[in-house]
Amino acid sequence: MGIYDKILVPTDGSEGASVSVDHAIEIAEKFDAEVHILYVVDVRASTAGDVWANMVGRFHEIGEDSTSAIAERLRNHGIESVKKVLEGVPHQEINSYADENGIDLIVMGTQGRTGLDRVLLGSTTEKVVRTSDVPVMTVDRSE
Repeated sequence: MGIYDKILVPTDGSEGASVSVDHAIEIAEKFDAEVHILYVVDVRASTAGDVWANMVGRFHEIGEDSTSAIAERLRNHGIESVKKVLEGVPHQEINSYADENGIDLIVMGTQGRTGLDRVLLGSTTEKVVRTSDVPVMTVDRSE
């Protein structure tokens, strides 16, 4: 049993998330850890009706595609993984998932989506760092 048996890599489906995965791979290989991949469909922007239902469906597709792509990368390194797509407020879902699944380390990027969304909603990574009971490794996505 190593220091890190279960590592969580939250993803927002962006290209920048790849750098976080590189770090998670390196740690998982060293500690023979399982990596959990989590995509959270952010429900804070919800609107009524079919438009929102279609958007949520599309976000679930993005989540499935991005978690599957990361799982494939992990498989190529011989690393076991678990992938999950949830709906909710991202930092809250990340922390809940970590608590409920015995996660030992969260590895996530310092930048994801940009623009007005980020200014209005704040940084998910910052909120996870401030509220997590689990150690959080932040990775500059521009590395």
